[in-house]
Amino acid sequence: MSDKLRLPTEQYVIKTCEQGGRKITYRAFENLSYCEKPVDLIQKLSIYVPEDYYHGLAIGAYDRSSAPIFMPNTVGGYLPGPVDEPGEDRYSKNVNSIFLALEHGYVVVTAGVRGRTSGRITADFFEGGKEEDYVEATGHMVGRAPALIVDYKAAIRYLRYNKHLIPGDTERIITNGTSAGGALSALAGATGNSPDYDSYLAEIGAADERDDIFAVSSYCPIHNLENADSAYEWLFSGQKDYYRTKHLRTDNGIIRVPDDGQMTDQQLALSRSLKALFPAYVNRLGLTDEAGEILTLDEDGEGSFKEFVKEELLVSANKELQTHENESLRTRWMMDGSEIDTQSYFTVADNHVIDLDWDTFVTKITRMKAAPAFDAVDLTSPENEEFGNEQIDSRHFTAFSMEHSRVPDAELADDMTIRLLNPTVYIRENKADIAKHWRIRHGSFDRDTSLAIPVILATLLKNKGYDVDFELPWGIYHCGDYDLAELFKWIDELCLSYQSNEIV
Repeated sequence: MSDKLRLPTEQYVIKTCEQGGRKITYRAFENLSYCEKPVDLIQKLSIYVPEDYYHGLAIGAYDRSSAPIFMPNTVGGYLPGPVDEPGEDRYSKNVNSIFLALEHGYVVVTAGVRGRTSGRITADFFEGGKEEDYVEATGHMVGRAPALIVDYKAAIRYLRYNKHLIPGDTERIITNGTSAGGALSALAGATGNSPDYDSYLAEIGAADERDDIFAVSSYCPIHNLENADSAYEWLFSGQKDYYRTKHLRTDNGIIRVPDDGQMTDQQLALSRSLKALFPAYVNRLGLTDEAGEILTLDEDGEGSFKEFVKEELLVSANKELQTHENESLRTRWMMDGSEIDTQSYFTVADNHVIDLDWDTFVTKITRMKAAPAFDAVDLTSPENEEFGNEQIDSRHFTAFSMEHSRVPDAELADDMTIRLLNPTVYIRENKADIAKHWRIRHGSFDRDTSLAIPVILATLLKNKGYDVDFELPWGIYHCGDYDLAELFKWIDELCLSYQSNEIV
């Protein structure tokens, strides 16, 4: 065993954290290097273990050896995702998932992963340079695709490499993330042990171990990027107005800037062209519903696939109508004006939603991004930066935007780099060691990406025979971790069923 990658079991701190009148005590193994040749300061992880487990105690049905390993990430916008700790959620200000998972009896691992703004470590930095200077010192950006999934895999390999030292069950690793972090969680589940990543893992000195996982929790994953633009226009084509808030980096930190407007005639033309591409993509997938009926679209974007998405929305609306379970989320997570009984686009009979007017619904949730939504023709999107490399700041990742690019000498990312960031490619091929269990949540009012994108992900998995718990929760916008009690119940049912040999 490499000393550099051996878990230092003697190096820990016992900590206590209080949140919302609740207190946990845990053992923290922090600032651990999960690879032998890091290129960025962020490539560390922390392991948190309920202290009760070191005193022979159990928490619920779990003990020190049987506890699942919950592995949330902090990635958003394909930016670097730093290590987190128990406490307050940085966005919602609620108690965070790490605190609640420890309280529930899970071992929690949080790994820092590179993102699109990560820069190479320099010798000058280690000699006292300021952290904000080390990117500028080299000009080399080392966090572009596929860095985030390479780092996440390296962290998973570290856990398996130390399986006889680490508390918890390394065969019960569950990833969790939101937005680009949801995509990262899905990538980990879809690409287990794929040789496509081996050379990248070798470059950073990852452990020679497996990187497949047990289960995936993914909130509103921003993924399938090369098809996201056409899917977005399939949903929002005809909507000229867009409404969003951009998060901009400044000398005074991140600021929120409104970005509202109307699409130009050129953007409207791009929208129509992109929408026309989507039916061919859907039809190539060969998706089927639960009855085995194939899901398709005609050249106008109408057909059984659209009805399938509509039915998912009706299921969500009826669940909310019958249970009102999302009412408690309204102040933080639920969009104003999403109450079931106020929607003119519903047809309700006998306290049951039986139909939805598609166009009125789409107008209600509103367009967020001008066309193209992801592969911007001026190379200004976060995703364009994600597909850059050490020499080129931003690149296109679709043939469409490359053809319509407004940037002289623009470049198109290579096919392999694009592939490495798309979980649906690996699910369709079914050649990697794909996680058997998936929980996917994408809010019905989420307009960061098309509703078609999570539906495609969930349906591909179901068609391949994987266990999928999928919902479009009614009224929820682009966010995650809003139903952790239900997530933990799902994890418990899986893990405890395996322990009792009810699932083989």
